Amino acid sequence: FFAAPELAAAHRPKFPASLDQAPLLVPTERTAVRRELDQWLYQHELRPRILGEFEDTALMKVFGQDGMGLFPAPSVIEEEVCRQYTVEVVGRISAIRERFYAITVERRLKHPAVVAVCESARKNLFG
Repeated sequence: FFAAPELAAAHRPKFPASLDQAPLLVPTERTAVRRELDQWLYQHELRPRILGEFEDTALMKVFGQDGMGLFPAPSVIEEEVCRQYTVEVVGRISAIRERFYAITVERRLKHPAVVAVCESARKNLFG
């Protein structure tokens, strides 16, 4: 989770318990990440105040940058999120994962662009 510096400082010390009643900005319910997040919050008996649901995660981050609430984003892009939106890490929840898929009709990847994207993802995201 990320937030503007002042909000992050207030919620970081007792994270994840500090998510209870915290102002949250989240993806819409149609996303896998949101469903996993809702399930995780339910299991931990945390009831944040959902202040906004976003189809566009970049817009969600802009609202977070302005101090409107805490928001989730993949830890693999943590440095970029902090730099681009001038926010700080509040805490990490390893149980929630964002999944990426490369689907092809061939058993082996052949197209040079697809091969390059997959190799880059393996190296930079998962390596």
